[in-house]
Amino acid sequence: MKRPLQALLLALTGTGLLHTALLTDTYLRYVKAGLRPALIVSGAVLLLLGLAAAVTRDRRHTADGTGYGHDHTGTPRVAWPLFLPALSLLLHPPPALGAYTAARADTKPVAVQKGFAPLPATSPLPLTLTDFTKRVQQDRGRAVEHRTVRLTGFVTPAAEGDGWYLTRIVFSCCAADSQTVKVRVHGSEAPPADTWLEVTGTWHPRGTLGTRTAEAALDAGDVRPVAPPVNAYTDDLPLRPSEER
Repeated sequence: MKRPLQALLLALTGTGLLHTALLTDTYLRYVKAGLRPALIVSGAVLLLLGLAAAVTRDRRHTADGTGYGHDHTGTPRVAWPLFLPALSLLLHPPPALGAYTAARADTKPVAVQKGFAPLPATSPLPLTLTDFTKRVQQDRGRAVEHRTVRLTGFVTPAAEGDGWYLTRIVFSCCAADSQTVKVRVHGSEAPPADTWLEVTGTWHPRGTLGTRTAEAALDAGDVRPVAPPVNAYTDDLPLRPSEER
């Protein structure tokens, strides 16, 4: 690749990273929030390298009017697609992971928890999908039995149209290591895939509560659309709780 195009590619990539990490929340589609400083530093370094390469070329061109040392061959065709990722960061960022990914991913194994604190008396009780699953499958005290809980996630249709799941995709570091947490929803027609919902209901009795035989599932009493959270790739409670009802 010719040196001017190398400089342009570096500058575009750096500018795209800086735009994504500084001016938008789009970077959260790709990495955890804690990696934002690393993206900013990387973008700044790439932009400076691109500018430095362009300045160096201009100085060489000025000092050597004969063009000695310059590559006048054409740019290989294979090099041009390298500009697409750089331009996409600025003009059309890739879509967020959602139901398509979740439907084809294995469910994240839930870590074993040896002890459970008493649940607050709040009703409905806000829980993450992970906490609900742990209570259903590991809490020998059966604390969620007959309790009305409130879960938040997006819709993933089940295989062959047989119902649907409330889902969260969780990043350990970035999109490449994402894992899925799902809770089956009963008693409600499947909304469109990727719709973010707040579902209120009670545990759907299947299996023995407090053991691995219990299904992480909910009998839905109330299903309401909600805005996606700013950071959609955690299994946290919403940063801005829903309006009290």
